[in-house]
Amino acid sequence: MTEVAIVLVMLLAVVASSFLSRLLHGRLPLPLLQIAIGAGLSTFGFEVAFEPHLFLLLFIPPLLFLDGWRIPKGAFFHDWKPILTLAIGLVVFTVVGMGWFIHWLVPIFPVAVAFALAAILSPTDPVAVGAMTANAPMPSRLLHILEGESLLNDATGLVCFTFAVAAAMTGVFSVADASVSFVLVGGGGVLIGVAVTWLIGLANRFLIRKTGEDPSTQILISLLMPFAAYLAAEHLHVSGILAAAVAGIAMHYRELSGRPQAATRMQRTAVWDTVQTALNGIIFVLLGEQLPPMLRQLPRVANEAGLEQAWHLIAIALVITLVLGLLRFAWVWTALRVVVFGARLRGETRQMPRTRLLAVTATAGVRGAITLAGILTLPLALPDGSAFPGRDAAIFIAMGVILISLVIASLLMPWLTRGLGGDLPEMSGHAVSEDRVRIATAEAAIRRIEAMLAEPTDEKRKALRSEAAAHVLDVYRRRIEYGDPSGEHGSDMRKVRKIERGMRLEAIQAERDELYQLHLSGTIDDVLHQSLLREIDLREASLAVKPAGAH
Repeated sequence: MTEVAIVLVMLLAVVASSFLSRLLHGRLPLPLLQIAIGAGLSTFGFEVAFEPHLFLLLFIPPLLFLDGWRIPKGAFFHDWKPILTLAIGLVVFTVVGMGWFIHWLVPIFPVAVAFALAAILSPTDPVAVGAMTANAPMPSRLLHILEGESLLNDATGLVCFTFAVAAAMTGVFSVADASVSFVLVGGGGVLIGVAVTWLIGLANRFLIRKTGEDPSTQILISLLMPFAAYLAAEHLHVSGILAAAVAGIAMHYRELSGRPQAATRMQRTAVWDTVQTALNGIIFVLLGEQLPPMLRQLPRVANEAGLEQAWHLIAIALVITLVLGLLRFAWVWTALRVVVFGARLRGETRQMPRTRLLAVTATAGVRGAITLAGILTLPLALPDGSAFPGRDAAIFIAMGVILISLVIASLLMPWLTRGLGGDLPEMSGHAVSEDRVRIATAEAAIRRIEAMLAEPTDEKRKALRSEAAAHVLDVYRRRIEYGDPSGEHGSDMRKVRKIERGMRLEAIQAERDELYQLHLSGTIDDVLHQSLLREIDLREASLAVKPAGAH
């Protein structure tokens, strides 16, 4: 099967999985459904020549870039301490603890190989975490912490994995050298991500001032940016994954100083939503496609690992998954105990969260694309030409852990998160009510319009400007009235806005229906039809977000 046909089949599988998930009303999580479809395709002869390095390049940078771009920045920097505790401290703790445990559980694995497997199992996956928590009523602050962790722990896990593989290949390992290299690789990735975003933004703003802004070009630039950051970092031998994630975070701040046009934002959001859906789906379809071949080779792999029965290898994957969860639970519990103890020493009142919240944090440690791509990069042979010890067994265990963690999370997360909303205090200090923001922006708009009216012009244009301003000012004054923080008749105003929105949507639909009829009858040509249709679509898009209080 040609590469083009493979891509088309996988995209069709993603589309089919989306419709099936909706038909099932979300009872089966989308990632598991996509894995099942991938396994079904493999059963019917669909095969993909999996290239891990190409997989890392094509899939991981844009997804991490998008997650870094869209994650709430205030929440990310507010909770940087717990995020770094999980992204660095927990990863190192997991590598050490799981490394020795895996070596004890599967003696065929040398210590370095066991540590390499533990390292590649340590990062959680932002794609999988997001998918597992999509329908779970998780506290927003906890969700932001988990997303921030999964953004940053990839670099930590991959650096540890690289050093463990190097130790397995050479038989030499230095903690001091590894620590220095970790700082250089991680810090270099951060700097490259920021530098690439800043340089591209600087050049882009200069060219826009000279030539104007074209939405299609701006969208293409945003699509290329994660690859630029990733490849630049890899060329300089620092963390490309961390560079892509940090480039996404920096992209948010770059746009605060050079805001794109509304049309660019709308079109770019649609394009990136499509890219995210396609890449996320293909990752899990690929994982499912890899399963049947691995299961057919299970007896051979188990025999090479010194196991009597093939199912023993499945049991080992299950045990490792459970121990990973226990280590995660123990780390979070200990870290919170230290925080509470420190707070009490300072005379502050601080209580330990309920055990169920810790269980949610442990269960949300889902493995995914990074683990899959990383484990497949294990070398085939050692420098002396002998086979890399336990390579196939390590790959199967890693794939098993990914699947089992997905299944456990999909089964337990809805139950564990039920009624959990008040267990984790949300951020405070910079919260501003939506009504106050609406009033402030409306007042700024009124001041700008009044300033325009004061500008000198001829009498005819002044009359036209006054008439237009009257309509616009009425809209903003009504917005201020509806957003009155006194709360008088607030619920009535929201109901009025909801009814008004529904009526405007119905009116827009009637306009569109009439436009189509005029086009079908030949009354208007294609050019006018497309122009007016785009105008109607833009007006409808402006009503797509429900007003506050609307249900």
